[in-house]
Amino acid sequence: MPERAGDGRIVAIHGSVADVRFGREAPQSGTRLDAADGAIVMETESLVAPHTVRALVLTGADALTLGMAVEDTGEPLTVPVGPGLLGRAMNALGEPVDLLGPLDAAERRPIGGSGVPLSRRRVESGIFETGIKAIDLLCPLEKGGKAGLFGGAGVGKTVLIAEMIHNMVEGYEGVSLFCGIGERCREAEELYREMGEAGVRDRTVMVFGQMNESPGIRFRVGHAAMTVAEYFRDELHQNVLVLIDNIYRFVQAGAEVSALLGRLPSRVGYQPTLGTELAALEERICSTASGAISSIQAVYVPADDFTDPAATHTFAHLSATIVLSRKRAAQGLYPAIDPLKSLSKMLTPATVGERHDRIARAVRETLAEYEDLKDIIAMLGIDELSERDRALVARARRLERFLTQPFHTTGQFTGHAGRYVTIAQTLDACEAILSDAFAGRSESDFYMIGGLDDLAPGETDAPDADRRLQGADA
Repeated sequence: MPERAGDGRIVAIHGSVADVRFGREAPQSGTRLDAADGAIVMETESLVAPHTVRALVLTGADALTLGMAVEDTGEPLTVPVGPGLLGRAMNALGEPVDLLGPLDAAERRPIGGSGVPLSRRRVESGIFETGIKAIDLLCPLEKGGKAGLFGGAGVGKTVLIAEMIHNMVEGYEGVSLFCGIGERCREAEELYREMGEAGVRDRTVMVFGQMNESPGIRFRVGHAAMTVAEYFRDELHQNVLVLIDNIYRFVQAGAEVSALLGRLPSRVGYQPTLGTELAALEERICSTASGAISSIQAVYVPADDFTDPAATHTFAHLSATIVLSRKRAAQGLYPAIDPLKSLSKMLTPATVGERHDRIARAVRETLAEYEDLKDIIAMLGIDELSERDRALVARARRLERFLTQPFHTTGQFTGHAGRYVTIAQTLDACEAILSDAFAGRSESDFYMIGGLDDLAPGETDAPDADRRLQGADA
């Protein structure tokens, strides 16, 4: 490779994008450029003239000046990898952000990567138990798969991610990796502290591209995290659980980068390369003979519009879709998981078993029939329903409340101690409720409990329960 050190000059600046002219052959796309002795880091994105490249400024954009000397490193962006990263937090460039000194890395690897060839991929058939009733029952997660938590602002995506970390990481036989894309600084600090208090930080790597950083950093942090995950899978033969919050911020950063580079926007203002960029990240999450990478991703849905291109493109890559409902959150039914819109390809008799599949379908059918009856109840009252329908409504409302659950991560705010509920406990309880074993119990007895062991002693007669139902639905 011909030497190009220190032969570039900045000839134009457009916010977080700079045009750099070289006196000799221009560097290839994806090459790291340094200025101001490494204080300013850029990445080449496109060739705009025979010797001029357009580069994305990752750090130090405020210090750019016209005519500034730029060094072509001749190498791509890299991050450190290795077991020494466990327990540490770093940014998209591989720099520590936890004030614990330099990272103990085995080597550095380029953050760019491609999906594993089909011939090397392996399909897992196991189920991840999360300890969260609504998820384990209605949309079980796949080992080696990708699950998405979809919802608008304030419906509980980050809380659900935090609870999964609490429930799954401690018993997970592998390495966990948290990737914060566009995270608020407060959320990053809380997560780092909570994982330390839970005693799981030593088996976790955290990679952050925070909200106040440049769009280029937020766009590249997901690829940096996947490079670390691939090292643990391919070199150390370990299973890796990747938790991402939030994939929409990756798409949003890509749109900002695209606009800065002068590309014409596509539908709803998104970048024309949205599908390609998202697939380039998502397809790196897969299982091989060396190990499995499983992923749980929070996905913000703008204005609760599930037809938004960011949401629809993400749907295509997932094996489980968990939809959070603003209406259920307003009713205090937490976690606010919509049981009728959430789904998983793992919910088949061959995967979860005949009993689990039968109970899950019966729960869905009961809740769907109740949804159809809500308009009649609102207009005429529950007394106008047939005896069968009144029993169905009571059954559905018990199921709705049973699928709520106190979380460990919110116990200090709600006053309810967190509960981990196994799949077997969830199935037993739902089967009992569906068979009307608790026909005399008040629906409120099932609110915010774990398994049936938490059910308070005592009975409520059915007429009183019906009156409460009528008042609540009126």
